[in-house]
Amino acid sequence: MSHVRVGPRAVTRSVAFLTAGVLAVPALAGCTSDEPAGKPLAAQDVAAAARSRVADGGTLRWAVDSVPETLNAFQADADDTTNRVAQAVLPSMYRTDETGRAARNPDYLESAEVVDTEPKQVVVYKLNQQAVWSDGREIGAADFAAQWRALSGKDSAYWTARNAGYDRIEKVERGGSDLEVKVTFSRPYADWQSLFTPLYPKDVTGTPDAFNDGARRELKVTAGPFAVQKVDTKDDEVVLAGNPRWWGEPAKLEQIVLRAVPRDKRVSELVAGKLDLAEVDPETADEVGLAAGPRDAGTGTPLMGPQGTPAAGAPGSPLAGTQGRSAAQALRSWALANGSDEEAAEEEVLAREERRETEAKAQRRQRALSGFEVRKSLEPAYTQLALNGADGPLADERVRRAVARALDRKKLAEAVLKPLGLPAEPVGSHVALAGQPAYADGSGALGDQNAKEARALLADAGWVPGGPVKKTEKGEKAAGAEGDGEKEKDGKKPEGGDDGDDDGTYIVGEDGKNTGDDGDGENGEGGAKAGDAESGEKHSSGKNTAQGGAPGAYAPKGTAAPAAAAAPVAKDGKALTLRFVLPSGPGSEALRTVAGRVSDMLDEIGIDTAITKVPDESYFKDHIASGQYDLALYSWPATAFPATDARPVYAKPVPAADGSLNVAQNYTRVGTDQVDQLFDRAMSTLDRKEARDLLRKADSRIWAAAGSVPLYQRPQLTAARKDLANAGAFGFETPVYEDMGFLKKGARGPRPAASPSS
Repeated sequence: MSHVRVGPRAVTRSVAFLTAGVLAVPALAGCTSDEPAGKPLAAQDVAAAARSRVADGGTLRWAVDSVPETLNAFQADADDTTNRVAQAVLPSMYRTDETGRAARNPDYLESAEVVDTEPKQVVVYKLNQQAVWSDGREIGAADFAAQWRALSGKDSAYWTARNAGYDRIEKVERGGSDLEVKVTFSRPYADWQSLFTPLYPKDVTGTPDAFNDGARRELKVTAGPFAVQKVDTKDDEVVLAGNPRWWGEPAKLEQIVLRAVPRDKRVSELVAGKLDLAEVDPETADEVGLAAGPRDAGTGTPLMGPQGTPAAGAPGSPLAGTQGRSAAQALRSWALANGSDEEAAEEEVLAREERRETEAKAQRRQRALSGFEVRKSLEPAYTQLALNGADGPLADERVRRAVARALDRKKLAEAVLKPLGLPAEPVGSHVALAGQPAYADGSGALGDQNAKEARALLADAGWVPGGPVKKTEKGEKAAGAEGDGEKEKDGKKPEGGDDGDDDGTYIVGEDGKNTGDDGDGENGEGGAKAGDAESGEKHSSGKNTAQGGAPGAYAPKGTAAPAAAAAPVAKDGKALTLRFVLPSGPGSEALRTVAGRVSDMLDEIGIDTAITKVPDESYFKDHIASGQYDLALYSWPATAFPATDARPVYAKPVPAADGSLNVAQNYTRVGTDQVDQLFDRAMSTLDRKEARDLLRKADSRIWAAAGSVPLYQRPQLTAARKDLANAGAFGFETPVYEDMGFLKKGARGPRPAASPSS
């Protein structure tokens, strides 16, 4: 599965894996307060086992995407491995539970509560009296205060990636005892539980030099079940060893070795016995599942080989019952006796021996993989179709809405998840996933899939079928693929933006009337798109030319060809062609499949797509973040704190001091003042129900603006040794590192497969 994902906070996610105004808000379609959040679509699958069944000792070799550039999770170049290390070796006041909610971590925190709201919000943390750093010092107020000062944003000498929440703190001080920390906020902050996770010792956060450089390659002082033993850039691994000063349940494993292994190399490492746990792509998952399947009762030989063929030596195999050279001699004699000449007989022998060796290799590979199983769930992240609204045709909200309403999101989700046996439900929210409190399906604000209405939106925007198309001069680009990258700096309003006091967003169910909401209605300012394509292909309306032009070329074998496409739409002599940028790496096959189906759906309303495949390493930085695309696919995580983490993803871009456009993490460049105000209000209220309702209203407005279209929750496929317990596809829940380990001999028994929550 593609690992193209981005994240709003360096502390939790990065590219490889979502970070008080007075406003009258009407009731919006799809955001009523009584909508249930439901339950997670899939349970975690970690082979849960009681600690008494897990052996002491052993080393877990765990595949990761990279050796981190820094162990400081609050720096800009922190990545997923940084976060994984931090979870194992540093304090976390709160963890995420199986439903995606924040849960107090009793190993560090006895209690935490808001003790005052007037005149200011005050939170008192009572720490576990046994909690100490690895150097023997108690965890206390000094550590909290040092981290606040480093992350508050007031001292630019600290190279921090974010200061959300810390910038609202007025002071941090010792409470009534050494075990109490009193935090006073200058402004109310609903997501206060997101703070001080992870918590670094004051040795790291106390000075800019220590913060910027001291924790990049080593952490001398830690306070988790594990400690950092070494970061080995030569062997591409991070070694974690048990922390002798850990006061909680002792770690079952002696070591955890995080090994950087490319996704396309992981199956080879599993076969070679060099990994115990690895996230894998669907093809590897299929192979592992097949190897773990039925075997001959007498010999233990797998009954099936790759792609469902009989395994070598199994009944039905061409070489079943044969023995090496004697079989070859018998075959040669039979060929000669039945009229074949000497040369033909030798060729038949060689071909049969080659097949025998191939099957033997497959059998050895299958035997090696038979010790693993696939654990699967859904990641706390969703894949979206991003529409760059900076300039060009997609600056017009009507065109974005037409694109969005052309999509059958259910079919797109099924294309990815149904073959994996996972719940194939489209995601209905930009700010939360099923099971989380803020979740509600807000897509009603956009409207259901409807090709007829999508074509009507295009016509209203001036894009009509069969319109005259000027002959393209050399160097001239079709509408949607133009721009030289300079517009993002001029601060001018893009064509198609709205004026006036309303945000100009049409929401289904509001009858097209002005609702009286405040906002200046700008859909994004300026923007840079297009750029040179590393590779590209045209997916034309009415004549599917993608991947050689075969109808249904993006679909699995046996899938019906797409319906006949509509006539291409054009405006001012230019056909509407949107540049669809995709990563080209081996882990992105699913994204490319989805992109093909999206292109087919857009064909049906007369929109052409020019698919451009670019190297994985340049996909995000050079195309998504810089605005060099019209359509793109990438993923956002869903966190327990959507008011804080989703705001920069959907905030209205604003001009920076140097004249450029500051988009924060809103890479679609589509935003409004109204959405910002809803997020700000949700972030500032301590009433959980009110915050939930405000987030749902913000989500409805984001749907209506059609800058991004959530498609499906990402699958999480993990190959794990069968005797490895309490590790695998974690879903929402933060891993419990001290409980991971290998089962005692005889402790393994049958366990049910993961299934959707009921």
